[in-house]
Formats: sequence, C-alpha cells, structure tokens
Amino acid sequence: MPTITPCLWFDGQAEEAANFYIEVFGSGRILKIERYLQDSPSGKPIGSVMTVEFELDGQRFTGLNGGSMFTFSEAVSFQIPCVDQTEVDHYWSRLTEGGKEGPCGWLTDKFGLSWQVVPNRLIELIGDPDRDKARRVTEAMMRMNKIDVAELERTAAE
Repeated sequence: MPTITPCLWFDGQAEEAANFYIEVFGSGRILKIERYLQDSPSGKPIGSVMTVEFELDGQRFTGLNGGSMFTFSEAVSFQIPCVDQTEVDHYWSRLTEGGKEGPCGWLTDKFGLSWQVVPNRLIELIGDPDRDKARRVTEAMMRMNKIDVAELERTAAE
C-alpha cells in the first residue's frame, strides 16, 4: 500500500515551518532539502529552498515553497490527540504563538496552517451512552476556544 504524504504549500517559509513543527512536537527530523536549480515560476531564486521533507512522530510531510498564489484554509487541518490538559496546553500555547485561536479546539498557526488540539477525554465524553451528558459536554465545548478538560468533567457530572 502506498504511503500518503501531506504536501504543505508555503511562500518561502517551508524550512522555518518544518523546524518549528519539529521543535513543537519534539519528535521529528528534517529528511531532505531540495533547492531550486533555476528561477522558479513563483519567483524564488536559484539556490533557495524548494522542498523540505520532514517527519513528525513518524508521519512524513513535504513543505513546498511554491509562492503566494495558494494559501491554507480551515478546510484542511491536522488533529492532535492529547492525553491530558498538560499536552493540550503545550500544543495550544506553542502553535498559537504568532497565530490565532479559533473555536472548539481549533487554531491557526503563524504559517496559516489549521490544527485541532483535541483531548482524548473530550472524545470519550461526547461519545458517552448517556446522550444528555454527551449533549451538555458538546455544548460546553462549543463555547470554548482551547479545550478545558476540567470544565468538561464538571459539565459531564451535572
């Protein structure tokens, strides 16, 4: 079966982004950097970074410095399952540096890429067989930006 590798389109920041994500996730590496051998259609000069292949927690990515004609949108995002509030807080604070908070655990980082920082407990509570509890938790989540696990637990216990 072929491996699927997300290709992320940047306007000159592919290497910076790869290094930032490796630092944030703490488990990754640059695999390969390719440089433009001629002036690119997007105006990138000879010798500048064309692509950066990198890995985060075993998932490969390609960062492409393709130019400004395409940008990220929230139609595509990456989910980060978190074991506890400490992980939520870590990823939320790091990925919103220079970015912006969104609703329901979504954020956009400084490169415009969308992320969903999702505590595992949220998924468990929303899937609770007690549908009234699941509804209350869902409503509480809808009022949050960064997900607060303790608040979800209080809401579930009502």
